[in-house]
Amino acid sequence: MPELRRDPVLGRWNIMAEQRAARPSDLKHEPVSPRGGFCPFDAGHEDKTPPEILAYRETGTQPDGPGWRVRVVPNKFPALHAEGELNKKAVGLYDSMQGVGAHEVIIETPEHVVSPTALSDEHFAEVITAYRQRLNDLMRDPRFRFGIVFKNVGTAAGASLEHTHSQLIVTPIVPNVISRELRGALEYYNFRGRCLFCDIVRQERDEGARVVLDDPDFLVFEPFAARFPFETWVIPTQHDSQFERISSHQIRRLAHVLLQTLRRLETALDRPAYNYIVHSAPFSVHDAEVFRGVLGPPPIAEGDGLQHYHWHIEIIPRLTQVAGFEWGTGLYINPVPPETSARHLRQAVV
Repeated sequence: MPELRRDPVLGRWNIMAEQRAARPSDLKHEPVSPRGGFCPFDAGHEDKTPPEILAYRETGTQPDGPGWRVRVVPNKFPALHAEGELNKKAVGLYDSMQGVGAHEVIIETPEHVVSPTALSDEHFAEVITAYRQRLNDLMRDPRFRFGIVFKNVGTAAGASLEHTHSQLIVTPIVPNVISRELRGALEYYNFRGRCLFCDIVRQERDEGARVVLDDPDFLVFEPFAARFPFETWVIPTQHDSQFERISSHQIRRLAHVLLQTLRRLETALDRPAYNYIVHSAPFSVHDAEVFRGVLGPPPIAEGDGLQHYHWHIEIIPRLTQVAGFEWGTGLYINPVPPETSARHLRQAVV
């Protein structure tokens, strides 16, 4: 019998319909594998990208040349442009502003590999450090309110280049999904006096059925009302609302945990295309516009973090297609319940 489950953060209902796919192998997809050909992200092709913004390099090597380990460049085809003012205006009953922001590419290695799982924990920790460094730099710009780090692996996930890389986009607005997460978490906090995400960590650890990896610093689990088969969350066990405040110790642990999780997904699902997205609070915890209409101001913790919100990473393997029902209703049909997904991932040999 199908089951409707409610996401406690967004209040979104999803359908668990296990009878639609008997086992993970029934979820057909094209495994991610190298295609070959010229790649502008490979070592020696630095002149084929815009000039680097940041690079972790070997001593004595020159910018925009070989010798780098991790390299950050502006996106050649940016969604938003860093130059200009917002120029907010009304167009009748509509609102608009200039497309001001930042769009950067984090090239994770000079070697031509298609998955970050080919990297060592130490190397991937540098990738995450680059995420933190760029967000902390960009948040100083008063035009920018929010930054998101995301990764597309495989053409089915939207990757135009196979060389392993991540992207970062900073916007002058707070996206709707993040606003809804913040509001949902604040309503819970105002009612219970606790962080919803911290309560999720405690309950998932207690129940265990949806847990994939339980590390002292990070919990990896399949969310109770997962939208997609093998949707996986990585959440710090220590409360913090903003990813860019992550410590160097946490970066090292996150590199290990995230790589282990991705290796389990690749083993269990035969190298699927996937996205991962870092969900974090806006740059300013006093961003009143986000909380307009919600009873009471957002609670601020020591160190200027939000008490009610918890940054986390969502991993979405591309195993099913979103069709008319999902677009029309906002309800997703998941043919593999999270308890089943978690069991397969726990059993995956990495």
